[in-house]
Amino acid sequence: MRPTGITIHQSVCGAINGKGYDFYVTRSGTIIPATEATDSASIHICVEGDFSRPDETASGYMEEQFFIVQKLVLRLADTFGFDPGNVVPHTDLCPGKHFPWSELVISPKDGYH
Repeated sequence: MRPTGITIHQSVCGAINGKGYDFYVTRSGTIIPATEATDSASIHICVEGDFSRPDETASGYMEEQFFIVQKLVLRLADTFGFDPGNVVPHTDLCPGKHFPWSELVISPKDGYH
């Protein structure tokens, strides 16, 4: 089965425990792949941070991190043939109520990405 979309996590998610993601994106934008796939239906990306706190998104460091997440989503969508807009949160609490979804603009038509 090929994945049909992306599920986003935050690093403080209790379901992560070091194994609940396919790719981990650090604050500096480094992508760390998991050693094995977690779910055949969806690719899980864990974004380092605690987005349940409003100060997490106010720090300004996340611009590079989110640019890398955008590029990763586009590459995975192209590789596996799914709509890059098919990005969903892991749960109601993860990736947190302050996760900056507006910063995660996925558009293959936008030349900036």
